[in-house]
Amino acid sequence: MANSDQNAGQGKFNKDNSESQKRYFNNYYDTPINHTPSEVDAVIGHFRKRGFDEVAAINTATVLLQQADIDEVPVFELIDTLKGATEIQLSNIVAQILNLNRSKTSVLGYRSLNSDELFDQRNIIN
Repeated sequence: MANSDQNAGQGKFNKDNSESQKRYFNNYYDTPINHTPSEVDAVIGHFRKRGFDEVAAINTATVLLQQADIDEVPVFELIDTLKGATEIQLSNIVAQILNLNRSKTSVLGYRSLNSDELFDQRNIIN
C-alpha cells in the first residue's frame, strides 16, 4: 500500500535549520518516476483509449506508475490486467488505486445500488 508521506524520508530534516526546512518542503511532492518514455506514453495512451480526458489520463497514469514501483510490478503487466475490465470495472479499480494514494481525509467514491430492503418497504402494497 502506498504511503502518502513516502517523500518525507528524503534527506535529513532539521527543524532548527531554515535551509533544511526549505529543501524538505520544496521536495515534498516531488517523487521521481523512473520509467522510460515508452512506458509513460503506453499508460497514458491506454487511459486515453478508454475514454479518459488528457489531464485525467496523465494524472491516473502517474499514480499507476508510482503504484507499480511500490508494488515492484512491471507497468506493462499492470496494464495487461486492466485490458479485460469493462468501463465500470475500470472506474472502480482506478478509484481504489487513487484512494490508496490520497490523503486519508478525502476519498473518491462511486455509487453502488442499495439492495437492502427496509422492513417498512416490504409491508407497503402497491
